[in-house]
Amino acid sequence: MSDIAIQVENLGKRYRLGEREPYKALRDIIASGVSAPFRRLTHRQEGKHQANPEYIWALRDVSFEVKQGEIVGIIGRNGAGKTTLLKVLSRVTEPTKGWAKVWGRVGSLLEVATGFHPELTGGENIYLNGAILGMKKTEIARKFNDIVDFAEIGDFLGTPVKHYSQGMYVRLAFSVAAHLEPEILFIDEVLAVGDAAFQQKCLGKMSDVARGGRTVLFVSHNLAAVTNLCSVVYLLDKGQVVTSGPPQEVIGKYFASIRPSRAVSLRQRQDRSGDGRMRFTDLVIQDGKGNPISVTASGQDIEISVGYEASDNQPLQKVRVGIAFHDLFEQLLVLCANDLTGELFETLSPRGRIVCRIPHLPFYPGRYNFNLHAEVNGIVADWLQPGGTLEVAGGDFYGTGRLPPESHRSFLMSHRWTANESKIDSVVNGNE
Repeated sequence: MSDIAIQVENLGKRYRLGEREPYKALRDIIASGVSAPFRRLTHRQEGKHQANPEYIWALRDVSFEVKQGEIVGIIGRNGAGKTTLLKVLSRVTEPTKGWAKVWGRVGSLLEVATGFHPELTGGENIYLNGAILGMKKTEIARKFNDIVDFAEIGDFLGTPVKHYSQGMYVRLAFSVAAHLEPEILFIDEVLAVGDAAFQQKCLGKMSDVARGGRTVLFVSHNLAAVTNLCSVVYLLDKGQVVTSGPPQEVIGKYFASIRPSRAVSLRQRQDRSGDGRMRFTDLVIQDGKGNPISVTASGQDIEISVGYEASDNQPLQKVRVGIAFHDLFEQLLVLCANDLTGELFETLSPRGRIVCRIPHLPFYPGRYNFNLHAEVNGIVADWLQPGGTLEVAGGDFYGTGRLPPESHRSFLMSHRWTANESKIDSVVNGNE
């Protein structure tokens, strides 16, 4: 067990809809201990009512182990139980069943500025928040300047935090937690609030934490960061662990689980043009292995597969197929066409499927519409505007966990950098 940092066994957390967990004073804790045997009896008697629709299981039968020094990602849709899991592990809330053990000093960043007092200044809250997170006063004083420099709040250090913007809250809260240097760090999606530059700065700090051999549980929708930072990823859905494994593998299953894609019928569409000799009949978007998906990621291999048929049931000659991608402002981004790649279909059977494979998808996260266009012998046979929609999430396009800020979004282009440094000439002013 010496190499285990976190152990979770059959963990479950149940909430009653509309009920809040009560605040517990010391007398409540003492009374809770005295009444424990009676509560166990009551829980057994209430077991048959656990399916009551007034209750919801935020976590159910969650079990896993995290080794010391592992960077573990927790992903899933909103409401999957990710934050509840971190709250249980952080001892913010108690589990309904099962247990969890954590070995080592824990730093938690679960909500923006948890433990900050609005009337105190930024500097005073550094000491307050550091103490809440387990830091000694001498340790806080030693790291005070580093915390302030990282948070970039030097000009507002003496200002009460109630006057801070949300971004300033985030910077200060993350800086305190990151400089605590805990053995175990829990981080929950707070980085999404900061600006792009600060997010990159935080990711760099987390990389330092990872290299320092500390254990991190990282809940995030930034899948590029999860891919780059984490060695293991757990996928939660409806409070249960669906799967776990290497980041790319688990993230692929996550995309496949989001509104599983089905072939979209195009046969009945009336808003089309062309002479009708060839018609698109259905559409499905697939990953690089041919599995239907509804959401893809930047840098993922995808396939757009369309069914077709000839109206006269005769072979089709010299078929050109185009897929034109547009952004939400209807600006044309790029055209994919088989004649551009030298793959013109000289003869096609009367019905079948045509697949366009796009390796390493270069799109920034967002939604894109695409038109479908077919020509037979140089004459437009079918044209659908739009023919379909492509949902793109943030992926690890560059292999660094980083993407450009939204202000610079459009295409993601693979590129490499080198530097050829000039050597200082050994002869200066003619003197050797």
